[in-house]
Amino acid sequence: MPRKQPTARQQRLGRELRRLREAAGMTARQAAALLGTISVTMSQIESGIAGVSEARVQRMAAQYACADAELIDALVEMATDRTEGWWEEYRDVLPPPFLDLAELEHHANFVQEIGTTHVTGPLQTEDYARSVFAYWRPELPASELDARVSHRMNRKAVLAMGGECPYTAVLHESVLRTRVADRRVALAQLDEVIGQSERPGVTVRVIPFAANGFGGASAALLYAGGRVPALDTVQKDTPSGSAFVDAPAQLLSMRTLFRKVESASLEPARSRDFIHRLAKEL
Repeated sequence: MPRKQPTARQQRLGRELRRLREAAGMTARQAAALLGTISVTMSQIESGIAGVSEARVQRMAAQYACADAELIDALVEMATDRTEGWWEEYRDVLPPPFLDLAELEHHANFVQEIGTTHVTGPLQTEDYARSVFAYWRPELPASELDARVSHRMNRKAVLAMGGECPYTAVLHESVLRTRVADRRVALAQLDEVIGQSERPGVTVRVIPFAANGFGGASAALLYAGGRVPALDTVQKDTPSGSAFVDAPAQLLSMRTLFRKVESASLEPARSRDFIHRLAKEL
């Protein structure tokens, strides 16, 4: 049965299968004929509306002469994955991008974030997150505000994955100094960043105001590494909501952007000392 609302992960699988088909120079009709199906079914598979079996993914890869075994294995994993993670409890409660982001982090090989407007989501305290969401206009109903805060706290799961999914956050000094609420919340937030930075697999770097060569004030993003580089994904917040980027040229651009921003930051140990000093100044 066709899905009413495919997830971002399901849609990504479909796009990757379409890219393989297009790289092989085949039309959807030609590929469907080779699979023994119709072009409507092919269209549904490539849009994520219809699921696809392991055998069919393997047949598609063979038809498209794809010799990248690691990519094929990763696509098979995406097609057969039946994980029902903690984010499922928010289905029909929060907008789909919230669930898609949590699923993206769960399956990532690594996560890299740049925070130039707020402390990055997994590093936020409950009070900090509540203050950020409460600032939205129009105001959120109390039930949705609570759900968004709860969802954000559950995203801390990515910080507990250690070596399985290294997490790196690059935060600008302005983010650490901005009081989204009051002094108590600000101090607790700095303590949280310091504490999380001491976890295995978690790295926090700071870009001081005095840093040279930083022109990335609007560079906020989340970069999630896929099982293979071709399946990397970037998530960015936009005025109209959350956007997921996976076009090869855009991924290359975002990788370059992260390297440039990271190069302007302090080493992890110096960053931790820097945050300690900020806390004493509050």
